Amino acid sequence: MQADSSIDLSSYRTRANHALETCLPSADAAPEQLHEAMRYAVLNGGKRVRATLVYATGETVGADTALLDAPACAVELIHAYSLVHDDLPAMDDDDLRRGKPTCHRAFGEANALLAGDALQSFAFYTLAQGTAHAPRSLAMVATLAHASGSLGMAGGQAIDLAAVGRDLSLAELEYMHRHKTGALIRASVRLGALCGDDVSSEQLEQLDAYAACIGLAFQVRDDILDVEADTETLGKAQGADIALNKPTYPSLLGLTAAKQKAEELHERAVSELVDFDARADGLRGLSAFIVNRPH
Repeated sequence: MQADSSIDLSSYRTRANHALETCLPSADAAPEQLHEAMRYAVLNGGKRVRATLVYATGETVGADTALLDAPACAVELIHAYSLVHDDLPAMDDDDLRRGKPTCHRAFGEANALLAGDALQSFAFYTLAQGTAHAPRSLAMVATLAHASGSLGMAGGQAIDLAAVGRDLSLAELEYMHRHKTGALIRASVRLGALCGDDVSSEQLEQLDAYAACIGLAFQVRDDILDVEADTETLGKAQGADIALNKPTYPSLLGLTAAKQKAEELHERAVSELVDFDARADGLRGLSAFIVNRPH
């Protein structure tokens, strides 16, 4: 099945951008430079895949749309903090992010560190404030905390750093990326689902299985783009993973097989939505977008 990315997802991105613009502290509020760096890191472009997953999942389960803005912002704030820290000289030492200077290049390392720290804590403040009356608000906070920490995204990044220059098996590579990239994507779907009133445990399991597939597909596509796309299209240095001698799916499988794997993951993801009606078309379109995206 060829991935179909024709479904329009722009309304989700527009809503996410507006919600983020509104929730972040003003750059005019003290400390001004810190708030400016935070806004720069978050509002400096981005596909808003994680926020879109929150909205699309919420729509799938019939959640109150007003409850979805806070978790959508929260996952994007966590994602932005992780990018700020990943780009630092002590980590990946990148100069470009989304086609612009990375946060530490624009504001200095100390301000970038503080901006990342502040974005992480602000994510939980935003989630707690905005979902106080959600059906499962405590579970939502726990979901994001688990996905962000040592058993999720941060742990995956630690594994990634330790893997530089090493030969990993395919199973080891998948384990790393199910944490580094996949954990926050799975959390995004779960947060959207937890905003619904009558979501069964079976539906939560199906949505999580969908999220696990697209989380891995996202990283496979990232690895393919690191080989095929140019720096201008990517908005960051092309070939960065190759330059750092990081293990990738194309390096382990070859480019053709990596593309096939991404397509297979898309097919598996969509199959997990077979029991959901047309309200899940946003999720179906997102899966297709992830394996077809140009950057």
